[in-house]
Amino acid sequence: MSKVQGGMKCVKYLLFVFNFIFWLSGSLVLAVGLWLRFDPDTDNLLAGNDAPEHFFIAVYILIGAGGVMMLVGFFGCFGAVRESQCLLGSFFACLLVIFGAEVAAGVFGFLNKDKIIQDVQNYYQSSMENDNGTAVVSMFQNVLECCGLESSPSPSSELCIVENPVMDCNTAIEDFFNNKLFIIGYVGIGIAGIMIIGMIFSMVLCCAIRNSREVI
Repeated sequence: MSKVQGGMKCVKYLLFVFNFIFWLSGSLVLAVGLWLRFDPDTDNLLAGNDAPEHFFIAVYILIGAGGVMMLVGFFGCFGAVRESQCLLGSFFACLLVIFGAEVAAGVFGFLNKDKIIQDVQNYYQSSMENDNGTAVVSMFQNVLECCGLESSPSPSSELCIVENPVMDCNTAIEDFFNNKLFIIGYVGIGIAGIMIIGMIFSMVLCCAIRNSREVI
């Protein structure tokens, strides 16, 4: 019986430490989401009323997941300390829901990656063709240090705001948003792995609590 209690305490403390790390991970996810949302470069590029919103949809999912992770991590710590099967079961269910949401968000981002980039490129091109889109074109070219389109790498001088453009704007947009989407993907994969460990720990502790009470 002492061995069972000792093993249960070991799992309990491991789960408590995990939940604290999970809470910190939620803070990191929330911070990354807020940075992606309010990053001056991204915000300036997609500030227009006609700008595509697919990128920000993925960012909002990331912010929501981070906030929920912080809340779930707090309750997971509380459930581990109190050795409550109800709280631990709820913690497992919450992790499972968040895990499913992250998988869905990852699939959404993967399937729509090219569409997000294409929508932004179309937004830039339509701004170039629109007489009222000079401010948008100027913002894209200044932020990305680019000029013109891939189909016309040597645009007329009146369309080129940057003196020494690094590349055409279609390529610059693709590189810029690929980097942002990779950040979202890497963070999501890391958090998914952490959640799987948390679900295993919570179930092990639940079983240990139930077995110890049956022995008593």
